[in-house]
Amino acid sequence: MPRRNIPDTFVRHNEDMPFLLRIELPDVPGSLGGVATALGAVGADIEAIQIVEHRPDGVAVDDVLLELPANVLPDALLTACHAVEGVRVTWISHYHAGASLSLDLETIESFTTDPRHALQHLVDATPMTFRTDWALLLELGETLDVSYATPAAPQLSERMLSTIDLEQLDSLTMFDEIPTTLIAAVTCETDDGQRFALLTGRPGGPEFITSEVARLKHMANLAASVQIPKARLA
Repeated sequence: MPRRNIPDTFVRHNEDMPFLLRIELPDVPGSLGGVATALGAVGADIEAIQIVEHRPDGVAVDDVLLELPANVLPDALLTACHAVEGVRVTWISHYHAGASLSLDLETIESFTTDPRHALQHLVDATPMTFRTDWALLLELGETLDVSYATPAAPQLSERMLSTIDLEQLDSLTMFDEIPTTLIAAVTCETDDGQRFALLTGRPGGPEFITSEVARLKHMANLAASVQIPKARLA
């Protein structure tokens, strides 16, 4: 994997922090076990593995969350994975302590316990559930308005909102005010016809893949279907 996918700070300073690996591997029995064995050999403690995507070409995409001893460089993770036939690391990064790969049910429960603010709960849960840095909700009416946003979300001025193309909602990085960020955007509609767009962003990566966007779309549609008609988001 090209060195540019590993921030320099990872190479110079390896704090005792968890890591996220996104890997591609043959979608056959034994492949994941081989990766786990290789990672364990360099001292990595695997906390969770999520199958992100099964591709038609026989390749699986998995996210692996693990802890690495402070005296082991992240390069060791790459070397270990690439030593397993057919395995490729597409992304490596630190992830927030306490992150979970199985938060969908908790998020859905928050919809049903407080349906007046179902979409707001989804916005709050999106960064942790999808391992992004921020999320925001746009109301799509005659004009675009930010209905709700997490604290780290970019501030969208009236000028910016007036120039956003609804067909390219994932292209907010066209604005100088927003740093280079990968953005996923999905739309949904409540029972009373209110239309919204949910946007979420990751600085750097990994890139959003089709199955992640589909999952985000599914969650947004669920929240919109639960949302009480005419509810006013706080």
